[in-house]
Amino acid sequence: MGYDLHITRRENWWDEEGGDISTAEWEAAVAADPDLVMVPMPEGWQGSAEWDAETVPRKEEESRSEPLWWRGGRIAAKNPSDALVAKMCRLAKVLDARVQGDDGEYYDA
Repeated sequence: MGYDLHITRRENWWDEEGGDISTAEWEAAVAADPDLVMVPMPEGWQGSAEWDAETVPRKEEESRSEPLWWRGGRIAAKNPSDALVAKMCRLAKVLDARVQGDDGEYYDA
């Protein structure tokens, strides 16, 4: 099990109604960010995430790739590093959204 952070426009990430982040908005945000790249899903993929992206590791830093996924109008990451939390906060601003943890707390960069 892990702890997820969510980029959402809803009052709470778990709400079924509220503003969604579209796949087009998500793709545009990833395309505009040099630290992110879309990851194609394998043919026949049966998982719940529909549009995955991951961070691009930098050689000059000790970093690793970390995934973000879009599903159901929000973007999420499991057990994100501090660097990914900061990246999520920047993405949330671009998407006119906010970052919220599984327990309902909000994050600011």
